[in-house]
Amino acid sequence: MSEREAGHADLHEFHARGRDRLIVALDFPSASAAEALVWQLGDVVSFYKIGLELTVAGGLDLAADLIGAGKKVFLDLKLHDIGNTVERATAAAAEKGISLLTVHAYPQTMAAAARGAAGSDLKVLGVTVLTSYDDADLAKAGYGASVTDTVRLRAGQAREAGIAGCICAPTDAAMVRAILGPDRLVVTPGVRPAGAEVGDQKRIATPAAAIGAGANMIVVGRPILAAPDPLEAARSIVAELAGA
Repeated sequence: MSEREAGHADLHEFHARGRDRLIVALDFPSASAAEALVWQLGDVVSFYKIGLELTVAGGLDLAADLIGAGKKVFLDLKLHDIGNTVERATAAAAEKGISLLTVHAYPQTMAAAARGAAGSDLKVLGVTVLTSYDDADLAKAGYGASVTDTVRLRAGQAREAGIAGCICAPTDAAMVRAILGPDRLVVTPGVRPAGAEVGDQKRIATPAAAIGAGANMIVVGRPILAAPDPLEAARSIVAELAGA
């Protein structure tokens, strides 16, 4: 291999590392709007999150199309129901080729999801505490523990349940990583590039800081979706992640 070819190979590996760490949230009211962004981002992004809004607006059909096109899909449904329902819903997601699925990090829910995902490539993530919640929000909901203590408890329960990992705020990533160990996934929403609008998130960090704290992957929505040039915004985040 020539020096020039070696340089190109190194550059490709650099960008691939960043691309593998980015999940773009398709927070749209219709599948057609989401699909338009996917086309715009092209090969820069390989992993997409489909949440509740898009799921009920044709998101499952879009997920099938994305998977068929070689993309990965994170189905963010935050399941929490009786064990049998969670287990069967998780198994159905696995059959569709979904890569990541969220459930609320309650012990019985996580255990049921682990059973549903058994023998498949689907990875289940337990949602610790939403990034839009702080201690006051938990107190209003009747919780006596702080965000930190609740996240710590739920991360430990996720490890015991045998699921693939947790989804948590970037500010909690280092603690969750220490609890889960090196072999499980830590995925962080609430990520904002320096200078970006915070919105309704309360516990945030930059992409590089989230990875530095122990996250494997980050979820980014509005900083890309609402950018004047979404493709350039995605490229900038991929480059930051590649160097993190």
